[in-house]
Amino acid sequence: MRRARIIALLLSPTIALLATAPLALAKNGGEGWYGETNDVVITNWMFLTIIFFIVVVSLFSLIQWRLEKRKHARMDAKKRAAASADPRGGW
Repeated sequence: MRRARIIALLLSPTIALLATAPLALAKNGGEGWYGETNDVVITNWMFLTIIFFIVVVSLFSLIQWRLEKRKHARMDAKKRAAASADPRGGW
């Protein structure tokens, strides 16, 4: 029963998108939002796509590097605090 519900949940949006796709393509003679395109337009968009992914990967790598740096600093501080703790305890 659960598998049928999941299949129906995934299949219904797919069918709806496939049913409405011809309506979207038929508007304005099938030109789309940008208008008439040629090879130069497509080439420039693909260069922009390549640049976008390079920037995203670089940005996420920098974020990951900073998070790892903070994690290691926190672990080192914890080790130093454990090493310098007074084993006798008390006041």
